[in-house]
Amino acid sequence: MKFRSLVAAGLLLCSSFTLAEEIELNPSHPQTYVVVQGDTLWDIAGRFLTKPWQWPQIWHENPQVRNPHWIYPGDELTLSYVGGRPRLQVSRPSELRLSPEVRATPLARAIPVIPLNSIRQFLTHPKVANASELENAPYVVGFVGEHIAGGAGDGVYVRAIEEGAQTGYMIFRPGAAYKDGTTGEILGYEALYVAEAGLEAAGDPATLQLTQTDREVLIGDRAMPIESERLQMSYQPHAPNKMIRGTIISVVDGVTQIGQYQIVVIDRGTADGIEIGHVLDVRRGIRIERDIVSRQSGESVLLPEEKEGVIMVFQPFERVSFALVMNATRAIHLRDIVQTP
Repeated sequence: MKFRSLVAAGLLLCSSFTLAEEIELNPSHPQTYVVVQGDTLWDIAGRFLTKPWQWPQIWHENPQVRNPHWIYPGDELTLSYVGGRPRLQVSRPSELRLSPEVRATPLARAIPVIPLNSIRQFLTHPKVANASELENAPYVVGFVGEHIAGGAGDGVYVRAIEEGAQTGYMIFRPGAAYKDGTTGEILGYEALYVAEAGLEAAGDPATLQLTQTDREVLIGDRAMPIESERLQMSYQPHAPNKMIRGTIISVVDGVTQIGQYQIVVIDRGTADGIEIGHVLDVRRGIRIERDIVSRQSGESVLLPEEKEGVIMVFQPFERVSFALVMNATRAIHLRDIVQTP
């Protein structure tokens, strides 16, 4: 019973430890830093903190800065202490303090939290489909003009779209199954973006006009109504408030060794408590290494887990999520573990 109590206490501690995290300053942090074009909040926070996602805890909201998360090239950040806790104060260049109108005009130039160009293409279209969506989605059965493949400007026949349905569609190609890294359970399927199309005539088959294409449309490609575009342009990185542990199950572009700003798929989603902005450590799992020095034949040792980097979730789905590698201290691999920092 005593052992069980200790285990329960340990689990409780693990589940709540993020709430009590102390701010850790980067040992080589500067006292001041002037923001330059191309910076991100994550990069700047990493100059001051060992855990960049803690930056909201040290940002000091100045009276002249309406939103402390909006900073611009030329701003000077100064590290100070308030009540023994570190704070960053923003000093505006004089030309940005002339009037509220002048402060409002450079919003488009405010530095982003993360490099948005790395993920922009993943924010406008779904990239994961479940079994039901694949089963019930209208699919391409032929082409107007007897083509064997379709491009922008071509018409396609699709089964089946009823009258009164939405007029804008994304054409996608079912890809590989995303499987749980531990159980092998299928969590969803890659939905490879192929094209966009407008509904010309409903029916069975319906006729769609291809308006733009990334690749040729083929028979068997599926059609999915286009949702209103939802670009998440601002992120607030933060650690989950409970222990989450999963696996990297896929990487965009199919590389086997993963570095900074590459996009990975993990086998945890909103059903597991994953949110936009969640930061997770990447760890190489425990490995068995043969001891070739030992005199005992066949002896092996267990190598411990090793931290390899940090990822941030930018697009969660129900069972899987897309995440951006924010930094990598060594090569990251498929099947590596991701978990709450």
